[in-house]
Amino acid sequence: METKNLTKTGLARLIDQTLLAPGTTEAQAGQFCAQAKLYGFASVCINPCFVRKAAEILSGSPVKVCTVIDFPLGAGGTEAKLFQADRAITDGTDELDFVADLSLIKAHKWKELTQQLQLIARSVLEASLFAETEDGAKKEAAVTKLILETALLTDEEIVQGCLCAKEAAFSFVKTSTGFLAKQPNGATLHAVELMRKTVGEKMGVKASGGIRTTQEALGFLAAGASRIGTSCGIQIAEGLERS
Repeated sequence: METKNLTKTGLARLIDQTLLAPGTTEAQAGQFCAQAKLYGFASVCINPCFVRKAAEILSGSPVKVCTVIDFPLGAGGTEAKLFQADRAITDGTDELDFVADLSLIKAHKWKELTQQLQLIARSVLEASLFAETEDGAKKEAAVTKLILETALLTDEEIVQGCLCAKEAAFSFVKTSTGFLAKQPNGATLHAVELMRKTVGEKMGVKASGGIRTTQEALGFLAAGASRIGTSCGIQIAEGLERS
């Protein structure tokens, strides 16, 4: 992505402003959403228990509600992913970040992973058909993102995981949860470049995990990311001189 002409507003529109910290209260989540609304971020990414509150606060705003599914381990199995996604859509989410089943990826069970993701994608589409906004209008189909936890994967596994997500018609692939104990536990330029090369230009790539500065965010966008996931969205947007 070309970044030299990005403004603060334009950069904010590429950021999923994220609050997934344990111990977050509903009041804190509400304040976080109100602040994100002022900056015009692409979305707020919050835990599922706050989706309904976020949907109320962001109603009528271009800022979307994003939540995480089977987070942070991705080990709950297909039924857990389906149930959590359906509930989040009912509560008003616009975007769903699913943690990939790493046991399938590490076992190289690509057919099984693709079938699981296809089932999820169909279920999300069907659930979205019955979803409504706060004012009763019909909602668009929820955006689906697959978190691959790239720090645990080989290049081959990253590529194959991306191809499974693409075949299943997911909207995005995403680098990381940011919750790994090991380092690096987040996005790398190499992973983003590899993901973009694999999925092509029509599918989204979200760089997430450890991105804290404006220059880091711009670097990931230049490497091929189309969305940045970070808890430092305000600092990143404010760090851009062009308003």
